[in-house]
Order: sequence, then C-alpha cells, then structure tokens
Amino acid sequence: MTVSLPDSIAAYFETLRYGDFERLGTCFAPDAVMHDEGEFHYGPEAIAAWLRATQEKASYRVELLDALRDGDRVTVATKVVGNFPGSPVQLDQVFLLSEGLIQSLEIS
Repeated sequence: MTVSLPDSIAAYFETLRYGDFERLGTCFAPDAVMHDEGEFHYGPEAIAAWLRATQEKASYRVELLDALRDGDRVTVATKVVGNFPGSPVQLDQVFLLSEGLIQSLEIS
C-alpha cells in the first residue's frame, strides 16, 4: 500500500527499512523525544541508538497500513513483523511535527 507522508516521516520509515540509523538526524528535531515500550529517548542520537539496539535484539520490518494527518500530528498505522513474541503486531506511530521535522514520536 502506498501511504503519503511528510518528508521527515517518510525518511524515518526508510531509515527503519534500510537500517541507516545515522540518517535519523535529518528526520528528528534536535530536541525530539520518542516514547516506546515504556521508555523515553531524547534527541536524534539516543533515538538512533534505541532503534539500532531494538533491531539487533529482534529483527523486524514495518509495513505501513494507513496514515491520518491532523495539522502537525500524523498517526501512522503499521504492522510490525519479526522474530519477537506476538509477531505480527499492529501499532500506531503518532508523530508531532515542528518546522517539518519530527518533534515527538509515540509508538503504541
């Protein structure tokens, strides 16, 4: 399915797809925050480290299902498939944009 996304969010999902975590600095604002699995990660470097460690721990891929935009808030429905208990799982990834960059991301 083709889902139309703002550039920074599309780049984030491309980063996940190809594992080029250094590219996240171009997606996230310098003071961005990510909330996933009950933990908060602050700044692009910490977010990249978390995503890299998560990918190494449980190899997975993210399939985009749908996206809904309400101003600077973009909710992307995804299916995450990998070698982890409960796979596959459907997750919402809620982005808040600021000046075109990801200011926050909450995965639930």
